[in-house]
Amino acid sequence: MKPFQNQPSNSSSASKGPQLLTDKIKAQEVRLVSDDETFGVVSRAEAERIAAERGLDLIVMSLDSSPPVVRLMDFGKFKFEKEKKAREAKKKQHTVDVKEIKMGVRIDTHDYEVKVKRGEGFLEHGHKLKLTIRLRGREVQHPNLAFDLANKFVVDLENFGSVEAPPKMEGRQIILVMSSSKKK
Repeated sequence: MKPFQNQPSNSSSASKGPQLLTDKIKAQEVRLVSDDETFGVVSRAEAERIAAERGLDLIVMSLDSSPPVVRLMDFGKFKFEKEKKAREAKKKQHTVDVKEIKMGVRIDTHDYEVKVKRGEGFLEHGHKLKLTIRLRGREVQHPNLAFDLANKFVVDLENFGSVEAPPKMEGRQIILVMSSSKKK
């Protein structure tokens, strides 16, 4: 059997997932299986001898059963394949970013149109969009202007996304969150 450095140190991690057959596992008989054949219930010494002849490892697949199920395979290759599958799954997952657009209540029409175009691009790429409208000075006394601007923004972008969190006032700013209607 090949030496392996990362052996579990406590008994709680010993029962989790496939692991090498070590001296900490006291079973005298094991159910030995491999990819191409089933050996049935054999003594531990016999299982270790077969593994040594083939240059493979004994991996405990199930400690709960009686006798424990042990698979004959190359543990390094097994770990590599498992890590490779995890990397592939991570590549395929899509993370949703939250993009933020900030503007003031007294924004010019051209500047507003630029912000709307920017919002369209974010929503088309599948991102969430957070709109922040800052209220400065005496503008705080007229939050209705900011709410009207937020509602106009929502109407202009209704073909690209939907409102996830309606406009609400937080301190001196109005915040609105939209999510993309595009499915990836």
